[in-house]
Amino acid sequence: MATMTSTLTSSLSSKPKASFLDSSAHGTALPARSVLRPAKAGNQNFSVSMSASSPPPYDLRSFKFEPIKESIVSREMTRRYMTDMITYADTDVVVVGAGSAGLTCAYELSKNPSVQVAIIEQSVSPGGGAWLGGQLFSAMVVRKPAHLFLDELDIEYDEQDNYVVIKHAALFTSTIMSKLLARPNVKLFNAVAAEDLIVKEGRVGGVVTNWALVSMNHDTQSCMDPNVMEAKVVVSSCGHDGPFGATGVKRLKSIGMIDSVPGMKALDMNTAEDAIVRLTREIVPGMIVTGMEVAEIDGAPRMGPTFGAMMISGQKAAHLALQSLGLPNALDGTYDGSIHPELILASADGAETVDA
Repeated sequence: MATMTSTLTSSLSSKPKASFLDSSAHGTALPARSVLRPAKAGNQNFSVSMSASSPPPYDLRSFKFEPIKESIVSREMTRRYMTDMITYADTDVVVVGAGSAGLTCAYELSKNPSVQVAIIEQSVSPGGGAWLGGQLFSAMVVRKPAHLFLDELDIEYDEQDNYVVIKHAALFTSTIMSKLLARPNVKLFNAVAAEDLIVKEGRVGGVVTNWALVSMNHDTQSCMDPNVMEAKVVVSSCGHDGPFGATGVKRLKSIGMIDSVPGMKALDMNTAEDAIVRLTREIVPGMIVTGMEVAEIDGAPRMGPTFGAMMISGQKAAHLALQSLGLPNALDGTYDGSIHPELILASADGAETVDA
């Protein structure tokens, strides 16, 4: 069976290549860093005092758990998960990929309590590359005006003239996940892969799912058939090309629904971020593409370690999905929620290919 997913290869265990910067660093010293502005108004007096905090509401010297039967634990997990599978077997929106764009899209969609949102993530750990900044460093850089979304999430940052810096990218990812997953109309199915698409009469109508570990081992076992999840709208947020990357648009190409997937071009931050938001759109009936997967299908430049475009592309994808569902949205002026109009940087009709 043709699948959206790709089997992980031996590259996972290959030895890293030697750096072309193996020798000691030489040259002029780096310029002095500019003084950071306060994180945000109202947060300058933030402090934590362990001595002033309350002790745990139990005695740590003689702590004892209430008894439980092992079978109860099994039943609780199984019953709740199977109930979720039944509930979301036919849903409003399926978001494939829980990176920064996919999480933002689901978060924005979930503000409407009538919209049921399922998130499919092949990794055990959702968040994609948004747990770290560039080159495995901690800080996350977000160019203005996307910092307004961070204000909505109440995430602290250091403010510079044209951008802000979150001290650790994990603060963004953990915060948005904690807010999103607490909402009753959202379910994250992690460790689940989208192996294929449901397509009927030229319209994407859902995804074909399987446990991620099963998807990675189709070549080592006998036939292991998948499951399905129908949806009115599918949002593909699978990231740039890789073992599980850009799988949505690559599958569209393999079944002849789009002509090509040229791949992203070389890095150009200023061109890339505007392009990713502008080109976020419904690429075929029933399927919206967001985040770095947009660059793969349109030949847009990569932006490297800046994350604002992922957030705003995700927001735009959410409002495109709301528009497709016939619900109030920010793209046609019918949305009455708390959204910053300046964050919608392009219309839903922008579909040109970036020339970079």
